[in-house]
Amino acid sequence: MKTIVLSIFLLLSFFSISAQNKLWYKQEAKAWTDALPLGNGRFGAMIYGGVEMDHIQFNEETLWTGKPRDYAHPGAANYLAQIRQLLKEGKQKEAEAIGMKHFMGLKDHDEMEYEKLRAAWLKKVRENVALSKPDLEIKTWKAMSLPANNGWETEGLEGVDGAVWFRSTFNVPASWKGKKLYVDLGKIRDEDYTYINGKFIGNDEGISKKRHYEIPADLVKIGENSIAIQVINYFDKGGFAGTKGTDRIFVVYPEGTAAENGIGIAPVWKYKIQDEEPPSYPQYQASYQPFGDLFLEFAKGKSEISNYQRDLDISKAIASVSYQQDGIQFQRKYLVSAPDQTLAIELTADKKQSISFKAILGSNHKAQQFTQIDAQTLALKVKVKDGALFGICQLYIVAPKGEIIVHAHDIEVKGANSATIYLVGASNFKNYQDVSGLPMEITKAQLEKLKGKSFKSVEKAHIKDYQKYFNRFEVNFGENTQANVPTDERILNYTHQKNPALLALYMQYGRYLLISSSRPGTQAANLQGIWNNLLTPPWGSKYTTNINLQMNYWSAESLNLSELTAPFFSLIKDLSVSGARTAKAHYNAPGWVEHHNTDIWRATAPINNSNHGIWQGGSGWLVQHLWEHYLYTKDENFLKETAYPLMKSAAQFYQYNLVKDEKTGWLISTPSNSPENGGLVAGPTMDHQIIRSLFERCVAASKILNQDLAFADSLVTMSKQIAPNQIGKYGQLQEWLQDIDDTTNTHRHVSHLWGVYPGNDINYIKNPEVMEASKQSLLYRGDDGTGWSLAWKVNLWARYKDGDHALMMMDKLLSPAEGGDGSERGGVYRNLFDAHPPFQIDGNFGGAAGLAEMLLQSHNGTLDILTALPSGLPNGEIKGLKARGAYTVAIKWSDGMLEQLEIKPQYAGNCTVNYQGKTISFLAKAGKTYQFNQQLENK
Repeated sequence: MKTIVLSIFLLLSFFSISAQNKLWYKQEAKAWTDALPLGNGRFGAMIYGGVEMDHIQFNEETLWTGKPRDYAHPGAANYLAQIRQLLKEGKQKEAEAIGMKHFMGLKDHDEMEYEKLRAAWLKKVRENVALSKPDLEIKTWKAMSLPANNGWETEGLEGVDGAVWFRSTFNVPASWKGKKLYVDLGKIRDEDYTYINGKFIGNDEGISKKRHYEIPADLVKIGENSIAIQVINYFDKGGFAGTKGTDRIFVVYPEGTAAENGIGIAPVWKYKIQDEEPPSYPQYQASYQPFGDLFLEFAKGKSEISNYQRDLDISKAIASVSYQQDGIQFQRKYLVSAPDQTLAIELTADKKQSISFKAILGSNHKAQQFTQIDAQTLALKVKVKDGALFGICQLYIVAPKGEIIVHAHDIEVKGANSATIYLVGASNFKNYQDVSGLPMEITKAQLEKLKGKSFKSVEKAHIKDYQKYFNRFEVNFGENTQANVPTDERILNYTHQKNPALLALYMQYGRYLLISSSRPGTQAANLQGIWNNLLTPPWGSKYTTNINLQMNYWSAESLNLSELTAPFFSLIKDLSVSGARTAKAHYNAPGWVEHHNTDIWRATAPINNSNHGIWQGGSGWLVQHLWEHYLYTKDENFLKETAYPLMKSAAQFYQYNLVKDEKTGWLISTPSNSPENGGLVAGPTMDHQIIRSLFERCVAASKILNQDLAFADSLVTMSKQIAPNQIGKYGQLQEWLQDIDDTTNTHRHVSHLWGVYPGNDINYIKNPEVMEASKQSLLYRGDDGTGWSLAWKVNLWARYKDGDHALMMMDKLLSPAEGGDGSERGGVYRNLFDAHPPFQIDGNFGGAAGLAEMLLQSHNGTLDILTALPSGLPNGEIKGLKARGAYTVAIKWSDGMLEQLEIKPQYAGNCTVNYQGKTISFLAKAGKTYQFNQQLENK
């Protein structure tokens, strides 16, 4: 009897865990952010799960724009003293102007030559305005709903830059006869030329300007009037961008009245591409690219579908689609295998010879070439526009008892019992200096290894490989009472009181995304991990190093995925090489520096604009992760061979580059910026926190390794001279050297709180009064923000030991990103992707790290248990949590109180544990598990 009861309990537990680790939906994906992500660190796929037309959008991590080149600006250092002097004199705008002209990194095309080519191209497209004629036949033109807030790329014009005409009509009542009218169109990217009834009425340029044009009375007809707009987009997002706020747009109204009382222009406009070959726009850095799309086209069934389900099991990294139609049960399984380096799809049915479909390959890249390899294989080659990289993918299908026909762009399967699809891909990228790779040979070898393997064997190897990471960690925040509710509905109705299990799913989903986007031997996870469907993705889907790249790896150590930092550390090592060139060219300094962005070609020079692109803190922040890795693993060989050399060379740059401020006598960082806030300045607080912490950690590493002791002594001396954290007149931590903080500023970056988290320059033991001032700064900043900003605030409130406030921020992070009116805000999409908006993956990782920070903190050298446990999560259990000192920790709590604590040290040594005012210390033995109760008594 006991055996039966135990078996039932274990079975129920299995199903509960399985349901808790699953995203599922009752409908196919309509938007890209509805689709389900799969990945093996190198190859990514987004699964839509359509019944009649399935869509699998895929990426290969090394397919980027650009090419190997120099980014540093020769001679920039000649202007450093002038910029510093202007900042010293309070002439910020003048300093920024010099910075823009002489200190920014090099672009990939000569700007003067580009201006000539652009002028010639614009003249050409402006000479032909026949598409503005009011009587033009436009039935064959395509339709688009406007505005397209995220660019016309999301509405069918992916990859289109150039000139596009838009047409619509509006009806004028007789009462408006003889009146001058106005038309409001919102913001337009980049330039527009607007016509009413074939007559030009105005143009403007720039995304920041709302288009408001006068329509002369003599152009207006009673009844139907035509409006035609030639939109010129030179690069990146194009088209009608709407407007923030409640201003009405696409409206016509008479002089003397308000837009609210005008006549609306229907939101669906007709459009026609006039010219999509503008000259290549000069870029500071490269953009991550999509590779292609695989469509599975099925014949329309005789009956309606029933019992449709689309899901992603993150405990196995397998997506599935199942449904019934025409009396047949159909199922599809999808996975991206690391052992076999393939996207694998299995199609089955419970009736023989029921599997018939076309597998259609395609891509948004215009330069593409198809090749039939053999009777079961089709290859697609794509080349990135104006870049050095190309990619090749090969599609291979096995279909027992079925007929396989390879066409020009697809493979057709007829009457099979089942089918297995393998898709492999690679590019010619070898490293940031070498593009001599052979993707045809690589993909051919990958397929050769796959031939003869069943889907089951590929699946088995995939699960084993994936679960060696995933199964190390478990979390439970309460019973999953909504296991039978689809994930999108759970998000819509989420509260932590009703659905704490969604927090646990979110935490594990963060781990899932990191396992899927960052494996040893791959590239680091970028702004979107490895998933991107746009040729001009937001912020280039590259690596932003003033928080976003770092946040991608905040959870790696604490959530037991330490090995997955290897690609990140490899990137840092590359940056130290290219960053040394930038340090020399821009600062005439030793060591290396990284500013606020990089890409696959390892750019390190300032980009975008001098008011935020000239920021020296990137390298100092990046190498802190190396030190954290050492603290979590105690791997002294890693410290000696990898971490310390990179930390030391970063410190050498700052040691040379710090400048004495004449007013205070302190050493300050100049020129720099408090990331993306306040413009170019001398002495931002964040820089000083980063540099001081780096110096301290270099000193600690020097002592551990017993080397460079004189260098360490020089850092100790300098650390004492760096501008300290200052408390301002509002009781806040000053963001800048001067006390100029604006308490109404709710900027998304909270850069001066770096010292609280992820740093440790400020804490309740070292400087409690500064800790309280930093909390006041966070209160002034407010509780709203972009997705990643909310995630940062989760971690900060955890460090302030305010679990309820941290949980409130988590609640905001889990709120629906999409409004019913098409607007977006910080939160999550239906597939739990984080919304900046648009999608950025950093918030997923930062939020997962924040949940861990609520339960266990170890930054002060002790294990602090349930330090920020929120009252809203009174019961729970977590296993496999990691702490600094190379400890593995399990915690169980009930009614808001510790119930059981387990600590397993990897190395012998003294261990100190704190819980609710109780402290114990003991000499731990390596590999032994220690158990404690609520009173911290050893069980």
